[in-house]
Amino acid sequence: MTIKEIVKKESQKLKYITHIPAKEVEILICHLLDKNNIWLHINYNIEFTKEKELEKLVNKRATDYPLEYIINKASFYGETFIVEEGVLIPRPETELLVEKAVDILQKRDTTTKVVEIGVGSGIISVMLALLIKDIKIIAVDINEKAIELAKKNAKKFNVEDKIEFRLSNLYEEVLETDIFMTISNPPYIANNYKLPKNVKYEPSNALFGGEIGDELLKKIIENSYNKEITYLLCEMGYDQKEPLEKVLNTLNIKEYEFYKDYENFDRGFVAKLK
Repeated sequence: MTIKEIVKKESQKLKYITHIPAKEVEILICHLLDKNNIWLHINYNIEFTKEKELEKLVNKRATDYPLEYIINKASFYGETFIVEEGVLIPRPETELLVEKAVDILQKRDTTTKVVEIGVGSGIISVMLALLIKDIKIIAVDINEKAIELAKKNAKKFNVEDKIEFRLSNLYEEVLETDIFMTISNPPYIANNYKLPKNVKYEPSNALFGGEIGDELLKKIIENSYNKEITYLLCEMGYDQKEPLEKVLNTLNIKEYEFYKDYENFDRGFVAKLK
């Protein structure tokens, strides 16, 4: 059976799982053969010799198991990051959070110290390290597996010298007093929210933020304000603008803006705390 024939056959199993079933089968084939998409299409009519291995992967994907966990890769900000089960999969909307931070940091002409709360796979810290020349990042997470994965990505992109990783709940292990910016994509989903089946494979402690969902975000705002950090940038849930704005106003923070994601939902905020 040729690659073309096997794609047609196996993609039938994924037609109710994804809107691009054939493309996902191609991705799995490239993963198995360690080839890229250009090679695949040049060789679309050659004999495919790993039918059983591919069938196993497709059947796994057919259970709604995330493609990124199968191939251990995810694209973010034009780069390919390592991903592993037990750590949140990068989302495209988080690129907007990075862009907001870069806009502020590029105007600085001195070495800037940044804290990332909830480093996950390391996408935010690594991209900031790549895009900003004079930066020192303290990246924290409560998940030891996330810290180890983030270290792998920092090593992959050769930015280990710019990022210090710490196992920490929020600021508990961050005693520095000269932090310019904190950035975070924390858990912000309400505990009783019913997740889509594919998202249930991801770690709950990276998704659920409390009974309402915004509890952790409120704590990050208050802690950052008390630590006299200049800028705070956070991703948030689409329905959390009003309660978070209330917290900002209660703290008498005047300079802040909320931004929308690619689907025009409220998705995050930038606040100047001092």
